[in-house]
Amino acid sequence: MERGDAVVISDVTAGYGRRTVLRGLSARLPLSGVTAVVGPNGSGKSTLLGVLAGTVRPLGGTVDLGGAGRPGYVAQRDAVSNALPITVRETVAMGRWALRGPWRRLTAHDRAIVEECMAALDVAPLAARRLSTLSGGQRQRVLLAQGLAQEPGLLLLDEPTTGLDLRAEQHISAVLDLQKTRGVTVVHATHDLTAARRADHCLLLDEGRLIAEGPPASVLTPRTMDQVFTRLEHARP
Repeated sequence: MERGDAVVISDVTAGYGRRTVLRGLSARLPLSGVTAVVGPNGSGKSTLLGVLAGTVRPLGGTVDLGGAGRPGYVAQRDAVSNALPITVRETVAMGRWALRGPWRRLTAHDRAIVEECMAALDVAPLAARRLSTLSGGQRQRVLLAQGLAQEPGLLLLDEPTTGLDLRAEQHISAVLDLQKTRGVTVVHATHDLTAARRADHCLLLDEGRLIAEGPPASVLTPRTMDQVFTRLEHARP
C-alpha cells in the first residue's frame, strides 16, 4: 500500500493517566477496505479505536488518516446506559451532532439522513421505542445506524457483532460491506474470528503491541494465535 492508500499509524503509544496500553504500535490500514483488529481482552483494541477516532490522544507517535475522511465511532451496545430516556429515532439523530452540534436544530436533510439510516438497519419500525426496551441485536443495529448518520469516511466499531444471533450478525456484516463499496474505510475490533476472516486486512494485538498484520489468512494462523493465547494460559494463576 502506498501512503495515500492507507491510514498510517506510526509508533503510537497511548493510554489513560499513568497506564500505558498501546506501546509503539505501527500499522497501515487500507482505505475503502475492512480491517479487523483482533486480540485478547486488554490487548489495546478499544484504545486503538479511540486513537483513530481522536478521543484518545497519543502520548507519542502519529496517526495520518490520509484520505479516509472524518471518523465516526460505534460503541458496544452495553456502553449505552439503560437509564437514558431516549427513543430509537433520537439515538440515531445524535449521529448528526458531529456535523450540526448538539444544540442546533436538525434540518430537513438531517432528518432524511436519520430516516435513511434507520431503514438501512431495519429499525425504522422501532423509531418510537425507548432504546432501553430493545434486544441486544436491535440495540446494536440502532447504534450502527447512529454511526452511519455521522456520514463518516472512517467507520470505527467496537465489537459490533459480539453476542448477536446469526441473522443480526449477517445483517450488520452486509451493511458494513455496503459501506466499503461506497468508499468508507471500516475498522472493527472483534473477538469473532469468523468475522475477522471476512475482512480485507487484519491486525493481531497483544499487550498493546502489534503481533502480526496483513490478510486475515496470513495473520490468524495457528502459530500466531498460539503465540498470543498460550501466553495467556501460562499467565493465569
